[in-house]
Amino acid sequence: MKKLKLAILSATLALAAGGALAQMRIEISGVGSNQIPVAVAGFADENIAPQQISAIIKADLERSGAFKLIDAGVITSMSNIDYGNWKAKGADALVVGTVAKSAAGDFEVRYKLFDTVKQSELSQLNVARAPQFTRLTAHNIADDVYLKLTGIRGAFSTRIAYVKEYDKRHYELLVADADGEGEQMALRSNEPIISPSWSPDGTKVAYVSFEQKKPVVYVQNLINRARTVVANEKGSNSSPVWAPTGNKLAVSLSKDGHTQIYTVNADGGNLKRVSNSAGIDSEANFAPDGSIYFMSDRSGGPQIYRMNGDGGDAKRVTFTGNYNISPRVSADGKTLAYISRRDGNYQLYAMDLASGQEQRLSDSTDDQYPSFAPNGKYIMYATQAGGRKSLAVVSVDGRVKQRLTTQAGNIKEPTWGPFMQ
Repeated sequence: MKKLKLAILSATLALAAGGALAQMRIEISGVGSNQIPVAVAGFADENIAPQQISAIIKADLERSGAFKLIDAGVITSMSNIDYGNWKAKGADALVVGTVAKSAAGDFEVRYKLFDTVKQSELSQLNVARAPQFTRLTAHNIADDVYLKLTGIRGAFSTRIAYVKEYDKRHYELLVADADGEGEQMALRSNEPIISPSWSPDGTKVAYVSFEQKKPVVYVQNLINRARTVVANEKGSNSSPVWAPTGNKLAVSLSKDGHTQIYTVNADGGNLKRVSNSAGIDSEANFAPDGSIYFMSDRSGGPQIYRMNGDGGDAKRVTFTGNYNISPRVSADGKTLAYISRRDGNYQLYAMDLASGQEQRLSDSTDDQYPSFAPNGKYIMYATQAGGRKSLAVVSVDGRVKQRLTTQAGNIKEPTWGPFMQ
């Protein structure tokens, strides 16, 4: 099963015709609390690979904000580690590795993680992959380091999707690594593309396209590029989001006069209305238990509510501020991210659902479309600064902030993909 999922991932990464597009630039500010000091050595013979694996690992760990990186030079041997020496240099952990090229042309990467405090080996990984998957191997190693040192699964090898708008007649739906590298095009259109949403298995993306001169919901298979119309009812068809089971979606439709939430099978069948109010209900998001968080103006202004997955028992969740939209729930069901308008600013907030305590996570004034990393530790969102639309990432404690920008086009509508295995 693991090899099968890797094959799916490999095929998905190769979805674009014509290869990778322009890449994003990442700016990092802030650091996490209690950073773990880690020395990452240059891998022996890594210059023979298409990318420098240790540099990718360092970049992943640095942008997480969880680690303090210590220069380790190049270490050619993974045995006879001088634990005392590395501890004296301030490193609690040491990453070392080697790269070799096989007769078949694959690159064989070996890596080990050492605990200098307990003077023991924490982990190791041996991977042989084709050259185009060098970055994936580096991200996998960074994921392993993150897991072993924090106890939380790393999300460096996951992917993101977003829309890039060059002008009012040029839109692209793009898929990239979580760091913005390896950007690949899934769809190009002369009409707007909005609201992309990943399937739970990471092989499909649902989105809204205006190519029929009206909003229509599609599901696109990223492996074979096949598309399915999921919702093309009279009026507006918007805000697709996948159920945790992966066999259906929630969508927002105005087919009955005012926008309400419906569920529909991934093949477009079995359309069922699940919300029922005299106002507007939209922007559904499934929690891990199958319940639905959504935006409704039934109380006079847009607020966030929660209802059962099949409708009914709707209860208001947000009470601070008179404008709260775009609910997104973390994978563990404990945190709600949303956009709130206060003092004229649209900013990202997070709420602890057990206590109801909320925290403002952004300092910008025009934030949209929050999306959790699959490990629940970071939130990606769209923002605007200096007249340009870009993506930003913030840790759920608000300490670490990143901004992802490109030289051409406005990037918006982000969605963070799931773990692939």
